[in-house]
Amino acid sequence: MRIPRVYHPNKIEQLGQLPLSDDAAGHIARVLRMKVGQHIILFDGSGFEYPSVIANVAKKQVDVDIQEKVHKDIESPLDLHLGQVISRGEKMEFTIQKSVELGVNTITPLLSERCGVKLDEKRFEKKLQQWQKVAISACEQCGRNTVPTIRPIMSLEDWCREESEALKLNLHPRAKYSINTLPNASNKIRLLIGPEGGLTSDEIDMSRSQNFEETLLGPRVLRTETAALTAITALQVRFGDLG
Repeated sequence: MRIPRVYHPNKIEQLGQLPLSDDAAGHIARVLRMKVGQHIILFDGSGFEYPSVIANVAKKQVDVDIQEKVHKDIESPLDLHLGQVISRGEKMEFTIQKSVELGVNTITPLLSERCGVKLDEKRFEKKLQQWQKVAISACEQCGRNTVPTIRPIMSLEDWCREESEALKLNLHPRAKYSINTLPNASNKIRLLIGPEGGLTSDEIDMSRSQNFEETLLGPRVLRTETAALTAITALQVRFGDLG
């Protein structure tokens, strides 16, 4: 049976007994219905994991006994920053979840002319919190001990204008190069994925002015969430750790 992995929001300083966070305790006690003596693996985002045994299960608290500290690094050698124009409904959560599983380090949600998502500041803040939870859950599932950052929402132009030494890529169906034939190798990439309706011609021109290189994925038109995951996979095969 697979041992559950549980995220702890604070840095774990030492071995021994530790109370889990409210979210983790609820998941362990009410969802998984685990008992005293069963094993879990904690991680705090620092690159380490902590094999532990459940020491106490109460109505509102779960305590564990941390037995050891293990360094386990399965991070990709490719530092990949995804700039994703926000998609509607559950598509954005799906993109974040799968991007994390595929090894993305940083995700910045973007607003563009054809974004189609209109929320006030308060609702955007709630979205950010939810998206970060999705990233944490993906790490629990896939075994990553470093949690990717979901950055605050930005405009497309502001994100494109950020200073960076990374190779900047934007998908385009008539690009000269595919990901497999890009002439410049890089272990640091910023990948721009547009909205369901695509970027406007002005936005494409703006990205070119900020040194984004256009690359293509193939002859078929892909939905925004499909394009993101296909591009990330191709980049991990070319520059990262997918075989």
